[in-house]
Order: sequence, then structure tokens, then C-alpha cells
Amino acid sequence: MKALVYEGPGQKSWKDVPDPKLQDPRDAIVKIDTTTICGTDLHILKGDVPAVTPGRILGHEGVGTVTETGTGVNSFKVGDKVILSCVSADGSCSFCKDGLYSHCTGDEGQAGIGWIFGHLIDGTQAEYIRVPYADTSMYLLPDDVSQEHGVLLSDIFPTGFEMGVQYGQVKPGDVVAVIGAGPVGLAVISTAGLYGAAKIIAVDLDANRVEQARRFGATHGVNSGDADWREQIMAETDGWGVDVAVEAVGIPATFEMCTDIVRPGGNVANVGVHGAPVSLALDRLWIENIDISMGLVNTNTLPMLLKLIAQGKLPAEEFISHRYPLTDILEAYDTFSRAAETNALKVILTT
Repeated sequence: MKALVYEGPGQKSWKDVPDPKLQDPRDAIVKIDTTTICGTDLHILKGDVPAVTPGRILGHEGVGTVTETGTGVNSFKVGDKVILSCVSADGSCSFCKDGLYSHCTGDEGQAGIGWIFGHLIDGTQAEYIRVPYADTSMYLLPDDVSQEHGVLLSDIFPTGFEMGVQYGQVKPGDVVAVIGAGPVGLAVISTAGLYGAAKIIAVDLDANRVEQARRFGATHGVNSGDADWREQIMAETDGWGVDVAVEAVGIPATFEMCTDIVRPGGNVANVGVHGAPVSLALDRLWIENIDISMGLVNTNTLPMLLKLIAQGKLPAEEFISHRYPLTDILEAYDTFSRAAETNALKVILTT
């Protein structure tokens, strides 16, 4: 089969690789019908995720068709259309029982990390994939949800909602600022209203992204390149700062922006993937009673979000900016990596 293979920092190739095979009774083999590219894939290519070694097939988002199942798979059969969660869960370890699938201690990849696709084992940017723990790591795709919309549930919608909205403790009436209006930041913006945010401020250097964020639920927009960006945000609060500041970029400057605009007693929720340490001004922040959260998505909200997408309650179609056949994945990566020029959000790849 063909797959997109990581060859080391800054290097990737679309080439022939062996077809995946069942290795455990709980495995399934899935033919990939739809996949996409994530900002995390770009971090990997930059060398920010050293656990990814040369030869790894990239990708952790996908919708596909089950072609083979192990003897221990009971919830799926050949021919089923499924959504693949970006986090794999054996369903039986102590972390899984607590709903913390991101730290599954199963025997795949590296014990204690649920994100294994395109990280510790081969991923979804391929014609076929082996899915460990199939019964607890795949979800049936309903007839009333398209494959393109379903693939958005592999990662970005659960990540934005869980790590930004839930971990950020958004509550009715809150003012929420989201620093970074890329796909995951827009997922936070799209779901913050579910918990009753009164104002949602999109903050980005890209004027186009600031403007388009309104289509996803932002009530206000601020260009962080403006000299008075902080004053603009403060003007939308009572002068004390936002209730929840969400970091959705993954660089030190945007994290520090969040700690600079949050009110006393507020919450900073880090969603971005960081490749370098971040300074924390504890000498200033300790007295502010601020909660700071961060983490890897669990995807335990995927079934609920799937129902909302099926009912048209989330702007799934708005996320799709480009479409390519899977065979043009190198061109798709180029488009996605130049998002400021191409206005790329989610780039959909189909077989």
C-alpha cells in the first residue's frame, strides 16, 4: 500500500510500505476512506515530538471501512463505516476506567500514552491501518453524518471542547478569549457556546482568521499584531480580564499572552502543542488565584459531539477549506503548511 512516511525532521515521503496485519485479537484492519492533516503533524515534521522515529506513517485522524477483525472484536464487523479516535484506549486499565483515555496503559506503543497513531505506531495517512483495541477506539459513523464531517471528530472537535472548554471550566456568562484561530482554536470557539459563554473573543495575527472566526461563533475579534491588542480585550471585560484564556497555538508568546489577560480567579487552558519550554511568571501570578490546565485529549466526548454534528448544531462544514485525493498528500501538506497564504483550515484527503 501507499503511505505518508516520516523520514526525519523536515522530511517525509509518499511511498510503498507493507500492508498492515492483525497482531492481536482486539485489532481491526480499516481501509482509510477519509483522513486529514493536523497541526501536530507539522510539529512532528519540525522535530518537536522526538518519540516519532523515522519510518513512522503519520496521521491520527480518519474515517474508514472495516476490512478485517480479530477474534476479540465484538462491536464491529467487516463493512462497517467507522470514525477512528486519535486516542486509543484498551478500556480496561485504571486510567481508562476513569475516562482518562489519553493515558491508557495498554501494551501498544508506550505504556501510559493513548495517542499512538502517527506517534508510537503507524497512523492514518495511508491506504490501510491497523487499529488496536478496536471495540473501544472506534465509533460507528451514522448514515446522517458524512465522512468529511466524521473525520473532524477524530481529534479537533474533542480536543477543542475537552481541553479548551471543559478544562478551562467555561460557565454561563463567561468572557472567553481564544489565542490562535486555527482549526483547533476554532473548535474551541465553536463549542464554547455549549457551556454558555457570553462573549468569545478570537485573537490572531492573521486578519482573515480573525474575521472568519465569527462564522464559528466568535462574538469579537482582535488582531494580536495591533499595539493595543491587550487593551482591546480588556475593553470587552469589566477591566479585570477574561474569565477563560485559551492558548491554541503552541508557542511561548501566546501562552504568556493568556496569563497576561486572565482575570483573578480565572482559568488559562493550554490546548496548543509546545515544542519549547514556556516561562511562568509565578512571582506575579501566584497571588491571582489562577488555574492553569493542559493535557492530551481523551475523546470521551466524541459520542456527544457526534450527535450534535448529526443535528447540525456544530459548524462542521465551515472547517473544510481544501479537498485532495490521498495520492496528492504532498501537495496537501504544502497547502496546509502555508495556511497564512492559502487560508487553509482542514484539508480533507479521500481515497
